[in-house]
Amino acid sequence: MSKVPQDIINDILLQLPIKALLRFRCLSKPLCSLINGPNFIQLHLSHSLHTRSNLSLILRDWNLYTVDFDSLDAAASAIGSAESLEHPLHVGGGTEAIGSCNGLVALRNSERDLALYNIATRKLKRVPASEIEPPDRYLKTGYVFYGFGYDSINEDYKLVRMVTFVGDDDRCESFDYDYEVKIYSLKSESWKRIKGLPKYLRFLHKPFFQVLHRRGYGVFASNALHWILPHWPELGVKSSIIAFDIVSEMFREVPQPEYANNRLNFQVDVGVLEGRLCVMCNYEHICVDLWVMREYGIKESWIKLFSFRTTKSISAFMFLRPLAYSKDGDKMLLEVNDQKLVWYDWNRRTVRTLKIRGGPKSFGAEMYVGSLVPLDDGTEEVEKKQALEMEKRKTNTKKMDDFLSVGFKLKL
Repeated sequence: MSKVPQDIINDILLQLPIKALLRFRCLSKPLCSLINGPNFIQLHLSHSLHTRSNLSLILRDWNLYTVDFDSLDAAASAIGSAESLEHPLHVGGGTEAIGSCNGLVALRNSERDLALYNIATRKLKRVPASEIEPPDRYLKTGYVFYGFGYDSINEDYKLVRMVTFVGDDDRCESFDYDYEVKIYSLKSESWKRIKGLPKYLRFLHKPFFQVLHRRGYGVFASNALHWILPHWPELGVKSSIIAFDIVSEMFREVPQPEYANNRLNFQVDVGVLEGRLCVMCNYEHICVDLWVMREYGIKESWIKLFSFRTTKSISAFMFLRPLAYSKDGDKMLLEVNDQKLVWYDWNRRTVRTLKIRGGPKSFGAEMYVGSLVPLDDGTEEVEKKQALEMEKRKTNTKKMDDFLSVGFKLKL
């Protein structure tokens, strides 16, 4: 290994998929140290994001599935294969993937059973339970929002939980009370309660709105998690984009684009496209405008990529989510109506529907990038201690052997 220049070794390793790197760690101690090093892990992750490699789709249903993104390439076959995602939190189904970031996936069975999981390395870190504390003894837990993202300033992965409260008769509207907002830090392995919440946050939950299309899971972009605050016409509350900055740990509103004034009713949803915040404006289920924010937080930076109208194969748009650009950048992979994955060529305005073998009939899709980002589940520390103890034993044994050998020679 020493005969090959280090920069060439790095360049070769950066091109390799995660599975190959995991195998190569067993070849030698120097190679293992290089691959496990934080600098290489970050370089490999950046390379994967830049080249759109090591990408997969997570399909969320009662169970979780993965689909290799390269198998869905716009120029290849229109048939992909889904594989069941096995994970240590699996208890027979019902595990939700809250969100993914840099190769880590936040998993949820219940409010007391949460974990972070690296699909590629199969490492899992359980999140300690944090009790929900209703503001009044007559209240109980209502709808629960979640979000997961990476604080690039403090180099920390954070999980956000927002709890609404309702009366025992379920008739109390959640905007009568402040939410309980807590944030979990992977670095400190602890929860922290967020106080001083804005009043508009009480209107974030609307019955059935968040349940449909998994709108309750925050969309992560530019160090912030985003949700749509729905329109409450009877209360005079307009629809808006709410962001929670996981660095400053504060809420704010994000300026929206200037939507078309065509007298049609519309519904707004948020998404993310290669790290940039985007908005899907759905006009009465017949047309969807896709907007992308080029410079985060700047209203004037919104640009409309395309307008997608109904086709023979898509008679109505109940929901649309952008997932990724194709390798050539001319097409976009879209999730439509929780049932279809399609490639959309916005220049030619053509649609190609993909078939996924072994996948669920109804699903929510999310992009996932494979990475070596570590999760300290405690086993590595135990293995290090065991290795040190073994080394000490070998040293002590060698000293004893040397002592006995010398004593034997003196006697002779």
